[in-house]
Amino acid sequence: MNKKVALITGASSGIGREFARIHASKGGNLVIIARSEEKLRELKEELEKKYQVNVKIIVKDLTLAQAPQEIYNEVKEAGIKIDYLINNAGFGGRGFFHERPMESDLQMIQVNIVALTTLTRLFLPDFVQRNEGKILNVSSTAALMPGPLQAVYYATKAYVAFFSNAIAEELRDTNITVTNLMPGATDTGFAKISDMNNTGVFAKPVSPAIVAKEGYEGMLKGKLDVISGLSTSQRLMMATIPFAPKKMLLKQVYDLQVKK
Repeated sequence: MNKKVALITGASSGIGREFARIHASKGGNLVIIARSEEKLRELKEELEKKYQVNVKIIVKDLTLAQAPQEIYNEVKEAGIKIDYLINNAGFGGRGFFHERPMESDLQMIQVNIVALTTLTRLFLPDFVQRNEGKILNVSSTAALMPGPLQAVYYATKAYVAFFSNAIAEELRDTNITVTNLMPGATDTGFAKISDMNNTGVFAKPVSPAIVAKEGYEGMLKGKLDVISGLSTSQRLMMATIPFAPKKMLLKQVYDLQVKK
């Protein structure tokens, strides 16, 4: 049985909730974080009853700058040793950059980049001191290209991918691994919240359970990158990205973001 403790942000739904279910099914205890206390309590009850594990909930809004430090402090005060840090929380938003609410995009940067970076910086020294631990950062296949009509979202995910790979190399002589998970379109609440439903990107979304399983297994193996939720044709298309003329690529991505 896996007695490791996993901390998961954005755990109340989608991929984050599936991460929690997978980890609990292996006997691992959890610290689950999200804004919705009701959803966290429902998940806690489900996992503790089904798997006889301990689940601590922390209700936090990661758009607030102080949230990561408060999470870290609460975990330390509770005497919980985190073995797996899963930075899953994130959100997107569609539209012309110059027309979108600036506050929305700044909050997106706060959650997708600043909170993820801060939590990693807070917990990583503990991992280094013990010379053990695993980090799983949820990026996106959006990290592989610029994203007109989702300019900030794509850029934040590129940051997550490059940041994850860079610190993985810094830690190569330790027993700590950093995995960058890049899902394709996934059947979560993301499409509706980010106004991406009825677009080409979300024509055939994959189950979050599949993405979480592949990401979790990749983390356990210490993989650098895990691309999940893509069909064979989509994988082939992704492989051509570095060789495609930039203007053609930008138009293709733009067209995929347009509502049908």
